[in-house]
Amino acid sequence: MLEGRYQRGFSDERLAANIEPRIRKDDRGYFIMSLSENTKVYLEDYYQFLELTYANAAIERERIRHRVSGIDSERVETLSFYRARLVIIDRLMQAIRRFYTDGANLGVIMTPWCFGTVMLEKIEVYRDRLGRGEVEDANIPDYPYYVIRYLDEIYKVTLLELFDFPEKAFRMRWQYSELLKKYSKILGNITGSLQSVLTSIRNYNS
Repeated sequence: MLEGRYQRGFSDERLAANIEPRIRKDDRGYFIMSLSENTKVYLEDYYQFLELTYANAAIERERIRHRVSGIDSERVETLSFYRARLVIIDRLMQAIRRFYTDGANLGVIMTPWCFGTVMLEKIEVYRDRLGRGEVEDANIPDYPYYVIRYLDEIYKVTLLELFDFPEKAFRMRWQYSELLKKYSKILGNITGSLQSVLTSIRNYNS
């Protein structure tokens, strides 16, 4: 559980009561073959990774906020550096909450390195939107130029630190967004076909 209030989207209790056919179980527990990598991912490992990363991000967030409060407002570049880190941390924590609580889409379950590259992509998209002035961020009250410049410089290193990943973790991009759209469409078609078959069976039996 995150912050004592965010529940796992696919809890053991829920799975035991109504097992999802794409989720299987062996001696280690429930697992799926991830959509993006076709790799076995155990749900317990996945959720523990998200919980640990979230806790690390929350600690770092408080550390930076405390530090920023003691920096003189005229030290623009120093403040911008820390604010850029806060932008990254807040995006990461928001994404973890969404992925952690999603109990409808198996596409959010993936290996840690794959999740890392998903976040890399999300930060890059968000940075571009900030640069175009399409979004406002509470971490950037003024001097957005400097914050965005630091975002460009530190976002990869910051994510590697928060995930405790080696640099090679980001060498492969999984193109999560496109894969998710593709598999969501396929799985939607499969679900529709199964529903049609079940309806036909019920009608035949009645």
